[in-house]
Amino acid sequence: MRKDIKTQIEKEKVALVGAILGRQTEEEVSEYLDELAFLVETAGGETLKRFTQKLDKPDPATFIGKGKLEELREYVKENEIDLVVFDDELSPSQHRNLERNLKSRVIDRSNLILDIFALRARSAHARTQVELAQYQYLLPRLAGMWTHLERQKGGIGLKGPGEREIETDRRIVRDRISLLKKKLQQIDKQKATQRSNRGSLVRVALVGYTNVGKSTIMNMLSKSQVFAEDKLFATLDTTVRKVVIGNLPFLLSDTVGFIRKLPHHLIESFKSTLDEVRESDILLHVVDISHPSFEEQINVVKETLNEITGEEKKTIMVFNKMDKYPYVEKEPDDLTPAGKENISLEEMKQTWMGKVNAPSIFISAKKKQNIEQFRRLLYDEVVKIHRIRYPYDNFLY
Repeated sequence: MRKDIKTQIEKEKVALVGAILGRQTEEEVSEYLDELAFLVETAGGETLKRFTQKLDKPDPATFIGKGKLEELREYVKENEIDLVVFDDELSPSQHRNLERNLKSRVIDRSNLILDIFALRARSAHARTQVELAQYQYLLPRLAGMWTHLERQKGGIGLKGPGEREIETDRRIVRDRISLLKKKLQQIDKQKATQRSNRGSLVRVALVGYTNVGKSTIMNMLSKSQVFAEDKLFATLDTTVRKVVIGNLPFLLSDTVGFIRKLPHHLIESFKSTLDEVRESDILLHVVDISHPSFEEQINVVKETLNEITGEEKKTIMVFNKMDKYPYVEKEPDDLTPAGKENISLEEMKQTWMGKVNAPSIFISAKKKQNIEQFRRLLYDEVVKIHRIRYPYDNFLY
């Protein structure tokens, strides 16, 4: 009995694989694999080893080269690895060939993110969106799931049934996708009605990369208890709260975090959730200033927002986690070029406040640093819109 319990709580042993493609550097791919390892941890696994290979282009059959594949196969066998995760999306044939070669389960980054979304989905809306994305991802990969029905050469009676089963499954999956899309349309109508019933209050939406502190800021401003955790995609369902700063009411929504290489099917199925972003008046773009790749994260969020909204909205840049900002002061006799770690927080503030064409502020939501200044900045921006919307509402000013 105790052994069974121990087995249930044991983490899956995972190996990660990343490719250095084109102009990418080893440092960049190392950072990508750091994030992939965090995704694995969020999903309940433990990363034991990372493999990287420099490639002109991925091998069409196995993604990585033969030598690296052999090295990976030996490691998987010797260490009884449960799962191999590739940082880039695999084609159905690559996925099938890799599992045959490695004799282990293989998934790619998209599959891992979908799995985490399924784990985190709480409401019927989020579960429907995730299920739709999973089926859309699964459909072109069904053939690889029927390897146990593969025909033997010259085998009598083995020609056909496997193929018919695959076609049956494809039809079932397509029907399920159609049903889920209809279900989402109904939910979207309900959500649209809810949004229209909120009146004409100014709407503010929290956006940003996953795990930058959006839900913590939501809790701080609205004095509510939105689920917040130091893991990726802690929030999937959009939460909307009425917030009052001074005597000015407005609506604040917390949305799902973005991430590099977010699966296209997820973006499509979650567009209804992100209607809060589309219909907002102001975006609070939250950035984890302590993250070594925060600039790339900013670009990922901007690109995703452009895909969702198709326009630039009024944005306030909120550089969060200033209490964790890494700074290493250079020794006076150190003549090597200064790196990111040698830039002080004050220098960073001056750089970014002049660099972004938007109001910006540095805070620590967890340590409550610069919160009053943040609230004042937010108030000033909301007031500008409120004055236009309610020109005769003079009691506020």
